[in-house]
Amino acid sequence: MKLIRHGAAGAEKPGMVGSDGVGRDVSMLITDWDGAHLSPRSLQALRLLDVDDLPPLEPDTRLGCPVAGVGKIICIGLNYADHARETGATVPPEPVIFMKPASAINGPFDPILLPPGSIKTDWEVELGVVIGSSARHVSADQALAHVAGYVLVNDVSERAFQMERGGTWDKGKGCDTFAPIGPWLVTPDEIPDPHALPIWLAVNGQRMQDSNTRELIQGVPALIAYVSQFITLHPGDILSTGTPAGVGLGQKPQPLFLKDGDTLHLGITGLGEQRSPVIADARR
Repeated sequence: MKLIRHGAAGAEKPGMVGSDGVGRDVSMLITDWDGAHLSPRSLQALRLLDVDDLPPLEPDTRLGCPVAGVGKIICIGLNYADHARETGATVPPEPVIFMKPASAINGPFDPILLPPGSIKTDWEVELGVVIGSSARHVSADQALAHVAGYVLVNDVSERAFQMERGGTWDKGKGCDTFAPIGPWLVTPDEIPDPHALPIWLAVNGQRMQDSNTRELIQGVPALIAYVSQFITLHPGDILSTGTPAGVGLGQKPQPLFLKDGDTLHLGITGLGEQRSPVIADARR
């Protein structure tokens, strides 16, 4: 199943994608795709619906983040060996964890705002894992039972804020609009192996990242198990698993960063695509 949320920002309603690829409204049946509706039991009940009989959405309907009420976005840094090499970092002995706030969430086709003072805003296409049931001190062989589905994430990053301003990475990761998510939440029955998915990103039509999730250093079960030793994962939380080589910071002979007027186009096979215009925040 492919779950969506549609409508104006801040007023999205739940929907699903029919067998014909058309979005359908399910708000008469479900309040929203929040943690309470992402449990294994709830998702199993959804399979009884004949989605194609539900009201279709207009083709130009805005799509938002497909998960409502996200409590936290936990991200993994340097989880592709080629990305670690291009940034000059060594592969860490344990996963690097940082956070993106829910206030950074953006729709998959909404503008990305360059924040005031930004000079090094970068892109990072990533596989996101949506939690469906609470995970605390789980083992790797139990981990996938806690997954509601998978999403496409762009971990937009302001490198100067992240790396040159002291403290943690979070200040360069949490700016408004820096977490485009979606277009769909795809349930695990449609993604039997999350470690065999082509993943890519283009800037102004030029392919910059082109890899496969098989290149993950730590796979999805290992990451859920690891994070759950320190942080309880709740339904509706999103775990973003890292990005492959090809980010702006790693470009040769010199880094390349986003500017006003650029367009990002990215995707993961089976999880859909995003297309985001980049614009300068009016407060600049």
